[in-house]
Amino acid sequence: MQDTFKIGNKTFSSRFILGSGKFSLNLITACIQHAGAQIITLALRRANTDGIANILDYIPKDVTLLPNTSGARNADEAVRIARLARECGCGEFIKIEVIRDSKYLLPDNYETIRATRILAKEGFVVMPYIYPDLNTARELQNAGAASIMPLGAPIGSNKGLCTIDFIKILLDEIDLPIIVDAGIGRPSHACQAMELGAAACMINTAVATAGDIPLMSKAFKQAIEAGRDAYLSGMGRVLETASASSPLTGFLDTTAEN
Repeated sequence: MQDTFKIGNKTFSSRFILGSGKFSLNLITACIQHAGAQIITLALRRANTDGIANILDYIPKDVTLLPNTSGARNADEAVRIARLARECGCGEFIKIEVIRDSKYLLPDNYETIRATRILAKEGFVVMPYIYPDLNTARELQNAGAASIMPLGAPIGSNKGLCTIDFIKILLDEIDLPIIVDAGIGRPSHACQAMELGAAACMINTAVATAGDIPLMSKAFKQAIEAGRDAYLSGMGRVLETASASSPLTGFLDTTAEN
């Protein structure tokens, strides 16, 4: 049976969500192909209608669009951007980003909850980006969120899973797909997130700033798949002391006669 997960009314087999914010447009199609991504994010400002550089021309039709509310400083702005994205033909999926902190770019969890309540009632498939906090995640689940997207580290930092202990709490307590977003800088970071039981990882900066972008897309795809397989297989035990993998008999028997 194929290993899949569901967001809203759509089922996905790829657990690699590709961000497009830092890509040159002519590399997006290649990245999608090498990553095997079935969901790609886009900012509304990149889906322009003037015909000059429309990102929608570079995304295969079978890929689900995930517009984000990048640039929103409060819930009202996020709601306005979401509605515009739907009017532009981007569909019902929306990633809520509400950031008013210009130095650390941390999400405003309170305003994110408020935007999620409004948009979920309007039929959007809401995927909120948050600082990993259990109470916030519970509020979002009650508000109708389709998934939770906790940050691993500050946006664009490539530092890895700095918030791993808090992500573990969400995985244990929240009955929604947990998609680790922001800060994942290496394939090993993505593999680690998937080993914990994350439903998917969203990657942007780590791929966009790599020397060979299509090859790095492939590396992340393989790492995500490996981490998922490890999670499904059940991780091996961890001991505080050594334990021989083969019986130690005869040559290490201190009671044997010389």
